[in-house]
Amino acid sequence: MTKPSVPLGLVFSRSGPYEMMAGEMQKSASMAIDEINASDAFDFTFTPHLRDPGGVVAAYHTACDELIREERVDHIIGCYTSASRKQVIPIVERTDRLLWYPARYEGFECSDNVIYVGAAPNHNAVPLVRHMLEHISNEVFCIGSNYVWTWETNRVVREIVSSAGGRILAERLLELGETAVDHIVREIVERKPPVVFNTLVGESSYVFVRALHEATARAGLSIPMLSCSLCEPELKLIGPEASVGCITSSAYFESIDNCENRAFVARWKARHGTDSSPSVDGQSTYVCVMLLARAIRRAGSAEVGAVRRAAANHRYESPQGPVWVDPDNNHCFLTPRLAHSVAGGQFNVFWEADAPQRPDPYLANLDLTAIGKLKKDSGVMTKPSTHLRVVK
Repeated sequence: MTKPSVPLGLVFSRSGPYEMMAGEMQKSASMAIDEINASDAFDFTFTPHLRDPGGVVAAYHTACDELIREERVDHIIGCYTSASRKQVIPIVERTDRLLWYPARYEGFECSDNVIYVGAAPNHNAVPLVRHMLEHISNEVFCIGSNYVWTWETNRVVREIVSSAGGRILAERLLELGETAVDHIVREIVERKPPVVFNTLVGESSYVFVRALHEATARAGLSIPMLSCSLCEPELKLIGPEASVGCITSSAYFESIDNCENRAFVARWKARHGTDSSPSVDGQSTYVCVMLLARAIRRAGSAEVGAVRRAAANHRYESPQGPVWVDPDNNHCFLTPRLAHSVAGGQFNVFWEADAPQRPDPYLANLDLTAIGKLKKDSGVMTKPSTHLRVVK
């Protein structure tokens, strides 16, 4: 008998400043949907309905409005940037739909109508800043895209660094998609900061990383770069020389050595070619589809309330490791990891948490005294505060 079909909205920009990453996410969603539809373990199929906002922020609201009115979808998977997610939230809240958001993000948000599958700040920014303070420096030069991802991430970095007696040497912002980076690269070379924290998005980041590599090589400088977002497909776009040596914080890397990930990567390469690599946000999009499918199966319905209840605390052995939704805030338990980018467009993981970490999107449980001090010769004093200040 023909299985009943569940309409599923997909919202990914196939053009614009971050088209590559959105394209990788769409590919991952399609792969997961095909696997669900071919599986005897599910008594329904997904019928995907794709909308392409073209990287225009306001178009995300229009795309979701069309999906809800014309395709009658209850569940939407998509959005790459926080700017696009914030366009979608009002309409899914007003119509009581669910947005399954795959990307790692800056936190300080919680909606009953969003399942946050990507990393929260305690999964990405906090481990990276902790590593920087303990092993590199308490002074940092920040560069990022001029929108909420950078604003909030830099605020968290500033609070943690200042609590450790350090300082932000500079905070430079570029508009989304901007590629005129030479003036910032010149400033970095002239000032010689001990480390650069990069929250640029898409092509802006790729151009900056290449330009900084060329400039520091000419000047004979070695300046570490930190990122909460760079992934394997982006390393290949940056180039074989400039992409090596970045320290990245992420819940997923292709090199994770577990049976689920080995099988996932093998299926990915069989589908997209041996030279291709899944991305962190692509893998997270795959997880979105799988969590949704399992919740529908457990609920026996695609109704939003039933699915939300069924998704809570249901453990899924994903490629990145165990993942489950915390019903207190609709974010996922994830395992933070740190890795160095190496030749061949890959990452070597050098640290990972002992177990999946409870999501803390507001960093309400962040104890700054637990973040290790630098060596004595760094001049770091005892930390004066224990948690983030509330800025009103």
